[in-house]
Amino acid sequence: MKIKKNDKVFVLAGKDRGKTGKVLQVFPRQQRASVEGINLLIKHVRPQRRGETGQRIEFPAPLHISNLQLVCPQCGKPSRVGYKYSAVKEGDKTKARKVRLCRRCQQLID
Repeated sequence: MKIKKNDKVFVLAGKDRGKTGKVLQVFPRQQRASVEGINLLIKHVRPQRRGETGQRIEFPAPLHISNLQLVCPQCGKPSRVGYKYSAVKEGDKTKARKVRLCRRCQQLID
């Protein structure tokens, strides 16, 4: 997936269009991500025991990945994400590692 946990993302569509936030959780199978302060929903919770009061819990619901765009840490603008293989030395061997690449400024993200 092109979006990972702790990435800063820009919302492209939905009720919070134009806002930015940090990714809290990613669900790769559903192609969804939960973003801090975006798409907040309220869940009403009933009291568990007698004498307790009910609660309203506000939580960020997951958004589809297609409605999010990664904000590049170097240029600070929302941009598309590409991949590039870079050589990394591990001991005496050289391995190719897949890293993310900002399509706008061509800088490595990872």
